[in-house]
Amino acid sequence: MTALARAGIAARKSREPGGSAGAEAVRRLLLEGAAERWDALSEALLFYAARRDHVARLIQPALQRGEWVVCDRFADSTLAYQGYGRGLKLPDLHALQRIALGDFAPDLTLILDLPVAEGLARAAQRPGDADRFERLDRNFHERLRRGFLEIAADNPGRCVIINAAGDVDGVHRAVLAAVSARLDVAIPR
Repeated sequence: MTALARAGIAARKSREPGGSAGAEAVRRLLLEGAAERWDALSEALLFYAARRDHVARLIQPALQRGEWVVCDRFADSTLAYQGYGRGLKLPDLHALQRIALGDFAPDLTLILDLPVAEGLARAAQRPGDADRFERLDRNFHERLRRGFLEIAADNPGRCVIINAAGDVDGVHRAVLAAVSARLDVAIPR
């Protein structure tokens, strides 16, 4: 966000699930509790309910004001988690996405990729308890990673894969380079 501000770009930071009051309430339902608290379809419906509220109450108003919105996760996460990870049919998830969002989609999606073992090790180092998705087995996380990589391969005009195995500064530089190149903006480093 600091780099965008230096470039003179007004931007808002957000996250999913969350970003609006209603979506934050749904976030607690989704991330807390036992790993198998919800089945895959219930999760997908909850995610899209939260996303719909987030888009209507935060993202679209910000875009109408000329602000960029930088969001930690969006609709591809539901395809990856509930589709590739949990086994819901992708056409059903795409239909749900069309119902909830119409043709609304991000201009750019950055997929931070690293091997599953490293990702789980990093998650374990963060303060606080793991959320219910982080507690799922390694096979789930392997399917999840494959899903994100397939989504990127299917959407090369929107998605950029960033190798996240490096240090924080190197990943940050790669993110800024991708944003500069894909959105045709000069971002001072």
